[in-house]
Amino acid sequence: MLGVGSPALAEAPTPPAIETPIETPIETPIETEPPAPPEETDLEDVVDGEAPAPPPEEEPPGGPGRLPAQPCLPGWIWESTKKYTGRHHKGVGVTQANHNATGRTGRSEFISEVAGEVGISVSGKLKAGASVVLAEIEAEYNVELSAKLTARVGNKYVTKTPPRTTTHARYGVYRLKTAGYNQYVYLNCTKGTKQNATVYSPRYIGWYVWETK
Repeated sequence: MLGVGSPALAEAPTPPAIETPIETPIETPIETEPPAPPEETDLEDVVDGEAPAPPPEEEPPGGPGRLPAQPCLPGWIWESTKKYTGRHHKGVGVTQANHNATGRTGRSEFISEVAGEVGISVSGKLKAGASVVLAEIEAEYNVELSAKLTARVGNKYVTKTPPRTTTHARYGVYRLKTAGYNQYVYLNCTKGTKQNATVYSPRYIGWYVWETK
């Protein structure tokens, strides 16, 4: 027999999803060469939330003309044109090394000692918003990216070091390098001049490891 007047129990609310950093999705390969020289010399970090200003033209190409039946939403768009090959790694902290001077295979263990954030960087100018750019690159190349990833203290990497060989390791963030262009869309749906740029987008956290004799 059911009780009378008993209050119904409310369902527990579903906790919000917690955003976690993207970890290395594959086993770290051992390289034979150190990472490419830093490309950050001509790069500019993208500040999230910047409101890009419209281009200096007072009117769209050809004058205002007649607006279409459904006018376009004015603003900057991004179009990707190329995805670069290679592994573009931005280190956080110093490069570590361990030398095996014996005739037997040894064991090298590396632990990250510095934390740091790595975000989007651009060569040229990025006029479209960061979220717009990331969404377009993800859709174009079927990848998962982040606006910012944090490399943390205490991450450990262990590998075998061959006889009479030095293993080097650098902890940080791998970024996807792509090229494309900014373009302003006017109210009458015409588009302004293309402005090229190269974008480095955080993809996953991991170690860059290589060996030397």
